[in-house]
Amino acid sequence: MPCRRLVEATVVAVSLGACAQPGAPPVCTAPLKPALEVDLYFGRDKQDGGEVSEAEWASFLADTVTPRFPDGLSVLTVGGQAREPSGRIVRERTKLLVVVVFDAPAHQGRVREIVEAYNSRFGQHGVFRAEHAVCAGI
Repeated sequence: MPCRRLVEATVVAVSLGACAQPGAPPVCTAPLKPALEVDLYFGRDKQDGGEVSEAEWASFLADTVTPRFPDGLSVLTVGGQAREPSGRIVRERTKLLVVVVFDAPAHQGRVREIVEAYNSRFGQHGVFRAEHAVCAGI
């Protein structure tokens, strides 16, 4: 009998999970509210050699990123790697910018401006971006 209840509970849980719509805002418990976490991975290797320095990054953060997301953000230094079209694995130091927004999709223009500014300023070809729904609040 206990095994049957476990199977029934599993079926109910899977069925309820199937009802959730992809991309639907999460159900949040107060004081948390539905939000979107935006993760931007900025590779620091420059096309002409060298690396985006800590001073260059700090300047970019202050004059380009912060004015677009003044309510708060986080920056982590991480090790990144990616496969080039040739199949070669490239590793580089990376800055991970994490921003939680409550105004999706209004944030998209600001994110695009940040990515374009980084690519232009440091000769990059792209910034990896991931977004996912979260519950957030203070």
